[in-house]
Amino acid sequence: MEKYIDIFNQLWEHSENEVVEFKKAETNFDVDELGKYFSALSNEANLREREFAWIVFGVWDKKHQVIGTSFKDGEVALNRLKQDMSQHTTDNLIFRDIIPIEVEGKRVLLFQVPASPRNIVMHWKGVAYGRDGESLKPLNQAKQDAIRQQPPIPDWTAQLVPNATINDLDELAIATAKVMFKKVHSSSIPAEEIDAWSTEEFLANSMMMREGKLTRAAILLLGKPLSIQKIHPAVAQITWTWEDEEGIVQDYEHFSIPFILTVDKVLSKIRNKTMRELPGGTLFPDTMKQYDEYTIREALHNAIAHQDYTLQQRIVFVEGPSTLYYGNGGSFIPGTIENALEHKGPQFHYRNECLCRGMVNFNMIDTVGRGIKKIYTEQPNRFFPMPDYDIDNEHRTVGVRSFLRSLRSFLRSLRSFSAIFGRSLQVILQIKL
Repeated sequence: MEKYIDIFNQLWEHSENEVVEFKKAETNFDVDELGKYFSALSNEANLREREFAWIVFGVWDKKHQVIGTSFKDGEVALNRLKQDMSQHTTDNLIFRDIIPIEVEGKRVLLFQVPASPRNIVMHWKGVAYGRDGESLKPLNQAKQDAIRQQPPIPDWTAQLVPNATINDLDELAIATAKVMFKKVHSSSIPAEEIDAWSTEEFLANSMMMREGKLTRAAILLLGKPLSIQKIHPAVAQITWTWEDEEGIVQDYEHFSIPFILTVDKVLSKIRNKTMRELPGGTLFPDTMKQYDEYTIREALHNAIAHQDYTLQQRIVFVEGPSTLYYGNGGSFIPGTIENALEHKGPQFHYRNECLCRGMVNFNMIDTVGRGIKKIYTEQPNRFFPMPDYDIDNEHRTVGVRSFLRSLRSFLRSLRSFSAIFGRSLQVILQIKL
């Protein structure tokens, strides 16, 4: 919280501009007007190469006074605001976060507005807005063209590795990839045809080789451990640690490439015990694992797929007495979990397009955007707690924490689920409990 108070103080030292807006909003504020400001500040942040802009409620700019605000008081109301507004923005993007802070004993709201993605103009209800100093107005054509004509950020994983050869790839990794490729494409390519391909043809058809050269994605998924030198200084490593109840590390191990084989080695480290419970009305127990294996797979593969390898950070996998934590470097592309859950279909863009295509071809992930949604729908069906997402887009890290199945953690997950999808679930719980 101190971090956001420091941010407020820095903003409050200056007047409004194209990427900062102050509003009194003592008790209420028109949501449609807020949407227009969201569009305007998002577009202006893009044009000024800022990662985000800010809207501040509860201050009087003209008299430079902190007056406080009661607008959307409470976490449920703020989550519902984001959910409702996302229906009218481009790609369902919305505030990275809405942070209530206390200044001079009064409630102030900080709205963190993400810059619109490269090449994409942010609209509100079909209209693009912008700023001219402090004025809000439709975004002029010149600014719209400037955004649409921005060169895309090169896909780091698609870059060719000029000094890498087939000998830098692990034979077992290639064989495993081929088996998975045949499973994914069983309805479109006969297995006999795939078996007849040379290694080079297979790599080309799976997007891992281009112009006779291996991509960085090929090294990550299929490369021998020593071939990591070919993509230096990138770090391609998963670190598993086992911590006790006090957070003291009891054991650890580093895992390197090829990632298509590494994930099973990491999975084997987890103490995923079988639990037995009596469902009631019978003396025959139900059995299930402490952790849902689909959740483990999805979170770990997503960490690999969406890691920003230019940050030179490890993917971390921490096992505690009752939790599993996965962390990777890079901002969360959908912005918030609400956006990921509400968005229909695949994301419009990915950080590592080539790597993601390879992982799709090898049956590691899919690209229809259903992974997180499936976790949030399947976990309650199994009476398993849902994961907590720790998203810090400012410092470009994403963490996911899965809980051991227990009554306490399940109730915790229900509260999280309710905060996202509204109070209707709370009413059902009150009736059933």
